[in-house]
Amino acid sequence: MDLRNIAIIAHVDHGKTTLVDELLKQSGAFRANQAVAERAMDSNDLERERGITILAKATSVEWKGTRINIVDTPGHADFGAEVERILSMVDGVVLLVDAAEGPMPQTKFVTSKALALGLRPIVVLNKVDKPDAEPDRALDEVFDLFSALDANEDQLDFPHMYASGRSGWADNELDGPRKDLDALFQLIVNHVPAPKQIAKQNDDFRMLAVTLGADPFVGRMLTGRVESGKLKVGQTVQAISRIGQKVEQFRCTKIQAFRGLSLQDIDEAVAGDIVSLAGMTKATVADTICALAVDEPLEAQPIDPPTITVTFGINDSPLAGRDGKKVQSRVIRDRLMKEAETNVAIKVTDTPGGEAFEVSGRGELQMGVLIENMRREGFELSISRPQVILREDENGNKIEPIEEATIDVDDEYSGAVIEKLTGARKGDLVEMKQAGAGKTRIIAHIPSRGLIGYHGEFLTDTRGTGVLNRVFHSWAPFKGPIPGRRAGVLISMENGQTVAYALWNLEDRGKMFLGAQADVYQGMIIGEHSRENDLEVNPLKGKKLTNVRASGTDDAVRLTTPITLSLEEAIAYINDDELVEVTPNAIRLRKRHLDPHERKRAAKS
Repeated sequence: MDLRNIAIIAHVDHGKTTLVDELLKQSGAFRANQAVAERAMDSNDLERERGITILAKATSVEWKGTRINIVDTPGHADFGAEVERILSMVDGVVLLVDAAEGPMPQTKFVTSKALALGLRPIVVLNKVDKPDAEPDRALDEVFDLFSALDANEDQLDFPHMYASGRSGWADNELDGPRKDLDALFQLIVNHVPAPKQIAKQNDDFRMLAVTLGADPFVGRMLTGRVESGKLKVGQTVQAISRIGQKVEQFRCTKIQAFRGLSLQDIDEAVAGDIVSLAGMTKATVADTICALAVDEPLEAQPIDPPTITVTFGINDSPLAGRDGKKVQSRVIRDRLMKEAETNVAIKVTDTPGGEAFEVSGRGELQMGVLIENMRREGFELSISRPQVILREDENGNKIEPIEEATIDVDDEYSGAVIEKLTGARKGDLVEMKQAGAGKTRIIAHIPSRGLIGYHGEFLTDTRGTGVLNRVFHSWAPFKGPIPGRRAGVLISMENGQTVAYALWNLEDRGKMFLGAQADVYQGMIIGEHSRENDLEVNPLKGKKLTNVRASGTDDAVRLTTPITLSLEEAIAYINDDELVEVTPNAIRLRKRHLDPHERKRAAKS
């Protein structure tokens, strides 16, 4: 059977997972009456809720005698380590671009990796049936993007199509018949080369491990493309690390290949196919799985260094252990170590004392996803403010990561956004241009530190209409201190349940984070102060009863709706002397030292 391996790359929300759904349907991967969830490729709860792809996933379709392996890639730069390694498994990419928005920053990030590997893209202009679609402008922008990314002549001579993933059609011409996706299947078969590996069927077996998963029955599963040779179930193979050291020797207990949406057991893996293997205990991503006679590892992409670090600790508040079952530090450590095993972009280190763990990763989104998953599994944690990892250059000077932020806002808000970015946050404006009617596109280079906690403020400044995308740009000399949150906080001085009358009296002091009858404890943050200093308040103070009864004295107290912070907003909101307490049912803010005397001592030291 003919074989093609392709990856689909696109910016968040440009419709790639929906397009894959249609490719699966039209190739007959589903039975006529099979119940299939919408966006079938986004399999875990968080991906479905947020509408983003977090983990790369493979699927495969058969079309007129050709098997097409399709890999759906994450668009967020936080998961960039996944993207680069996945692209090394495929021979072509389908770049999906929203005909209204044109190419966006995350597209740029993944496309630059694909072009650098020499892959020839197919461009699909999606959503051309939207009222504000401008396919010709989007196509010109794609060409400009490729030339800016140093594409070679072959790559610049790319084929393009017009499509609507949701309606399930793709055509070579804008006014084509708009029937089905056959033209796209045909283009993939004609344009993408068959894997070169097929010619190496008779060599020794070699495969580069690209992603790592865990199966509850067979243990670790490594996925990759077979580079040469064949492998049968039960054969003994070895794993070699990137630097050529032998990791382990093991018997392959299971081989699975992607057929439609499910993994199916197969007896033999052949060169060129994308498969998952089981049986190893130590081998991990970027290792080469190979026959015992092989001693040279395959070239692997180095794993991108982490840029931020967050401290995960045990929950030691007075309310600890009420919601979650998993509260001990050893249980938290085991879970983090398990995550670091399957997610190579994360590094976990123990802190002195053993009660907390430093977790380093690629960005706030990646950390937020990990914390949210742990919370749903029944963990209770206390989380610190993210810190950006600084390095030293050859001369011993401090350098820090800089990100390129691309922002689309309505014209009236552009002034406020530029002022925030280039003022206190130490950003540099790179470009500013019109992006459609009444919209401005701003491109700026900002220290990663300056972007921590900015997203919530950005949405407030743009009345929720702005779009902010960020991608790692480079390392640059340290830009000096960046001020944190300006306002102080309101801190509870008592343990118990809040009283509506007390909160109502505190409303002129600032905004509240919780309503009446919420559990609070000494040192817990219950609101934001209207001034710059922290203030200790008593949210439990009830109304003193008198024997005077007059109309109007006992009206029901009406409270302003409290501000509810999401997990990422809470983590970005806190200062260095504060923590976020995360449990399966609650997100609370608190001071690191709950006792006021200890806080004063810590502030002095």
